[in-house]
Amino acid sequence: MKLDEIKTETAFNYKYLLKRIFPYIKPVMFRILIAFLLAIPLGLLDGITAFALKPYIDVVVNGNSYTLGAYVLTRDFLAMWIPPAIVMFAGIQGILRYLNTYLADWISMTISNSIKVDLFKKLIYLDSKFYDENSSGLVISRFLNDPDTAAKQLINSIKTLITSFTSALGLIFVLLYNSWELAVVGVIVLVCAFLPMALLRKKIKEVSNKNTVVGGDITTSFNETYTGNKVISGYNLQNDIYLKVKKLIRETFTLQMSLTKRTGWLSPIMYIIASLGIAFVMLVGNNLIISGRLTTGSFASFITSLLLLYKPIKTLGQDLTNIQGIFVAISRVFELFDFDKEIVDSGKKEVSHSPNVIEFKNVSFSYNEENEILHNISFKINHGQTLAIVGNSGGGKSTIVNLLPRFYDVNSGEILFDNINIKDFKLDSLRNSISEVFQDNFLFSGTIKDNILVGKKDATKEEIEKVVQASHLDEFINTLEDGIDTQIGENGVSLSGGQRQRIAIARAMIKNAPIVILDEATSALDNKSEKIVQKALDNLMKDKTVFVIAHRLSTIFNADKIIVVDDGNIIEEGTHEELINISDGKYRNLYNMQFKNQENLVLQ
Repeated sequence: MKLDEIKTETAFNYKYLLKRIFPYIKPVMFRILIAFLLAIPLGLLDGITAFALKPYIDVVVNGNSYTLGAYVLTRDFLAMWIPPAIVMFAGIQGILRYLNTYLADWISMTISNSIKVDLFKKLIYLDSKFYDENSSGLVISRFLNDPDTAAKQLINSIKTLITSFTSALGLIFVLLYNSWELAVVGVIVLVCAFLPMALLRKKIKEVSNKNTVVGGDITTSFNETYTGNKVISGYNLQNDIYLKVKKLIRETFTLQMSLTKRTGWLSPIMYIIASLGIAFVMLVGNNLIISGRLTTGSFASFITSLLLLYKPIKTLGQDLTNIQGIFVAISRVFELFDFDKEIVDSGKKEVSHSPNVIEFKNVSFSYNEENEILHNISFKINHGQTLAIVGNSGGGKSTIVNLLPRFYDVNSGEILFDNINIKDFKLDSLRNSISEVFQDNFLFSGTIKDNILVGKKDATKEEIEKVVQASHLDEFINTLEDGIDTQIGENGVSLSGGQRQRIAIARAMIKNAPIVILDEATSALDNKSEKIVQKALDNLMKDKTVFVIAHRLSTIFNADKIIVVDDGNIIEEGTHEELINISDGKYRNLYNMQFKNQENLVLQ
């Protein structure tokens, strides 16, 4: 599944998305209710100042009497208590705002982290094909950024929405309290200013999807710049990379400005509509004051409430717009959860011993529907034998060994362990029976010991020392101040190629799996390093069934069987002596072209 091809079809199916995200909301529901309840008085208190203006102007300024229920409030009383009451309510509002913000952030982070943990679990179990089809930048963007947008902003936006809504309600109450005629006019005008927000849904979805893809490409470019800095410098690619990223950043700018161009007019339009409404209210209010149906205090309180109401109404529109974008992110998050793995772990059997016979039977495979890589290949290898796979680059050699631990599944045919299809074995059991050493082995950040223990987490000190010696790591480790506890940096950046390979071999040794895959394990090394690593490989291969994509001549000589792969077909099969004697044979030609010089070096 390609992430950049997802259409986010459920982006505005709010009921479906809320149902999907509810399991993450449920554990913190009590705190969410408290946060939302705090948002109600927080919003209602916005109307206190406007409400206080009526008695203050009518009584304190103009000297009129003011009745509150059965009580008549005097001028001196109101002059004394209205100012400190406003300050007191502002203080209460400040405390509520702090508590509300703290709770909302705590809730948002909790939900976001829970989603990230589950998404990461989904990510690490996805098939190799997923990583082949999607860039690292897009994966990082989708699996890290979307949960933050989905969870953190959702709670904050709903909290703000409640605050704005209750603030609007409180201010509308003040409007109605002062003059229901003017209130009807004011609310109609503000509702008209709010309606255009409904026009934005489709554009937000479109830009959000496109921006995620471009953002992922930018992240990928930064990742490639970091990991491939030597290649970039060596091939003078700086300007090419710079122009590529510059283009992507401009594309992001264009997308954002496209959204701004279509949404930016809303704020001035809303402002103009609100201003016209206020002007109309003032005209009507003048007539009401002149006719004696409205006091100056009521009018001042009304105008203040109306002006204050513009902010929550505008915020309501922005919050709803934000929530629409948030639901796009929520939709993207749960589309990640809905990815179907192609490698189905439905097996029930355990690989309890080293298979006596491993057989590829009429196996065909393609990475996509267009190009078939392997065409109906068949061969067998017995327990304890070494099978060498040779052929031109791109012929399908690595694909064969990648099918064995089910990094990919065959399109047709079978791979059998003692006549049992490997799909009938539990996936973890199958993979526990296989060790791999590749040309470019990935090492984790941490110590040398940490990386060796990847092969067997509960290995004893004696087991570690044994594989360190057998992999010829000891001569290297003994030169280090911290020995086996030396930090190696990200992907072993501080190590040489030979040192990295020996750690990978030690990791495979301590796993002690009955089947070993060596995929060009020494091809990238210099002669000195290759000799040391080959000694370590010889120790690893003892009493194991070995699949080796051959590079070193001696490995091919010693193989019990060699298969020659050309364009996805096995065209020759036999021992070195058998194949070298086939006139005009593919193996003989490869040997003459690639290995003759190596043989001379070995024999010298």
